[in-house]
Amino acid sequence: MIPRETGESCGRPVSAVELRYLDHEEDIRASYPLMRQLRPQLDSAQAFVQRWQHQRTQGYRLLALWNGGQPLGLAGFRVQDNLVHGRFVYVDDLVIDASCRSQGHGKRLIDALKAEAKVLGCCKLLLDAAMGNALGHRFYYRQGLLATALRFSMMLT
Repeated sequence: MIPRETGESCGRPVSAVELRYLDHEEDIRASYPLMRQLRPQLDSAQAFVQRWQHQRTQGYRLLALWNGGQPLGLAGFRVQDNLVHGRFVYVDDLVIDASCRSQGHGKRLIDALKAEAKVLGCCKLLLDAAMGNALGHRFYYRQGLLATALRFSMMLT
């Protein structure tokens, strides 16, 4: 279990804010409204559960920051290995509830991911950010992440 934090979050007192892995379908369902803020193409909790179940077979883990029974932030990641980076943690998803941003929750998730990456024998943390996500870019720079490449993609239909 990752350490708890006390204080105030999202404008209300908290008895315990904690980071923990989501390993059960009911937790995934409970976190669907938050993930939908980042991934609006997920049109139902069941679609999210199905994607999560499939991605777990590829090493995907979902770390959540909880205030009681309410998820405040999510970080989905997996360990990968390639010739460019060696062994690294790739962050697929990172979202903080819109009503709880700028309270240190994103930093806490990034710090937890960096620590987990080291435990897993990784020397890098990588993620993609949309070109138009200027606020996200600023946040990532403040966390010590640097833009080192552009990703190119195309739809194959």
